[in-house]
Amino acid sequence: MSIQKVGQIGIPVKNLDRALAFYRDDLALPLLFNTDTMAFFDCGGVRLLLSLPEKEQFAHASSVIYFQIEDIRAKYEELLAKGVNFVGEPHVVAKIGDTETWMVFFRDSEENTLAFMSEVNG
Repeated sequence: MSIQKVGQIGIPVKNLDRALAFYRDDLALPLLFNTDTMAFFDCGGVRLLLSLPEKEQFAHASSVIYFQIEDIRAKYEELLAKGVNFVGEPHVVAKIGDTETWMVFFRDSEENTLAFMSEVNG
């Protein structure tokens, strides 16, 4: 039996309503459902679980999630206008053959670091 795919990624939050609004309204991810302590979003078939930590040991920043996006510059400008806190600007991080990989990091409403990545064929 081998691992087939990532099914869900958990993201700890401090304020569920604020985080729900960020992921739904700013990132425009489809909300699947929510409860008093959790919210589930769809990201290309992978569920993102926003949750209030049940124990202090889980109340830490999440791993960096890299969202693949087609037009990184347009998404950057759109979210910058909404007040999203970016760490720098979109930039090339690698070039393999004719393909450039672009990246930009940002913080969600709960201070978790996230990123957009885009692969551009030159």
